[in-house]
Amino acid sequence: MEGPLTLGSLFDGIGVFPLAASRHGIIPCWASEIEKAPISITKRHFPRMEHLGDITKLDGGAIPAVHIITFGSPCQNLSRIGDRTGLAGAKSSLFYQAIRIIREMRDATGDQFPIIAVWENVAGAMLSNDRLDFLAVLQSFRPDAEIPMPASGRWGYAGMVGGGRPDLAWRIMDAQYWASPRLARRQRIFLVADFGGQRAGEILFKPRPMLPLSAPGTAGGLSAPQGDRGPFLETGGRVPVVRPFQLFRMRGAAKNQEHIRFRDSFGFPTDPFSTLLASEVAPFAFWYEDDPLGGCIRFPTERECERMMGLPEGWTQYGADGEPIRPVHRYRALGNAIALPCADYIMAGIAEALNHVEK
Repeated sequence: MEGPLTLGSLFDGIGVFPLAASRHGIIPCWASEIEKAPISITKRHFPRMEHLGDITKLDGGAIPAVHIITFGSPCQNLSRIGDRTGLAGAKSSLFYQAIRIIREMRDATGDQFPIIAVWENVAGAMLSNDRLDFLAVLQSFRPDAEIPMPASGRWGYAGMVGGGRPDLAWRIMDAQYWASPRLARRQRIFLVADFGGQRAGEILFKPRPMLPLSAPGTAGGLSAPQGDRGPFLETGGRVPVVRPFQLFRMRGAAKNQEHIRFRDSFGFPTDPFSTLLASEVAPFAFWYEDDPLGGCIRFPTERECERMMGLPEGWTQYGADGEPIRPVHRYRALGNAIALPCADYIMAGIAEALNHVEK
């Protein structure tokens, strides 16, 4: 394919899809987002990327055509901890706005663009509305195809709808397994729609090497155990024991006076950190083996949350004007974000498939 690949990011957040795209030679052209802090963060990192504003006011046939459109539509009504109203909910129904824009762009370009669309959402999207919401998602991409429910009544953690356009493939990816050291647990569904061929499965299932993430540390280049992880971490000294809580299990056990379940909710040192949420930050236990009584319970810092998402340290620290982003906005933005390694893997697959690069 001649020329560089281009990307448009709907529900952009803090620009994780554009970041992953740029790491693979794909040019982020535009983004759509309405929250001020994420827009400012993204403008700082991608000053040449155009911001188009509210998705409901966009005309897919009038905005610049791109090879790839990504969209992590709102999950509030699909999540297991949400209200479970599904795609009919006020927030999650914005999924259909992205589908509209994709169709308008393809109509305006003679079915040439976009070539690839990527949808990301919570794994609960496969369960909501008696599992019919995910069927609606597939049918939105392939309205002329008969897509039956699986005989089991349950959607697989990975699957495909082939034999037509677009070619569809989906996969649940848990961020904790996509980087070393492990990231925070973040189980998300990624769906790839290939309007130009039969490469969705190749993009989503083919093994390929991963790019390294930014080395954790401070601006001074200190390694993770020596970096700024709190006032009680000894520079160059002891490495602490960290145990993330299973916060919702702990709350339920405390409410029901279930002592064993409450104790078990502390987890083990090898457990990944629990999923970062936009609504709240989960605490964790922190102590040294030779001083267990001197430990404490604390919340992760914004920088630690960036590490747990695989993002470069300081990614959310400043806005486009150079002013610091308030911690509450950083935590919210990170809780709504996509883990970089998962986006990285998919963008690598798209670049490989569309550029016909053998790796």
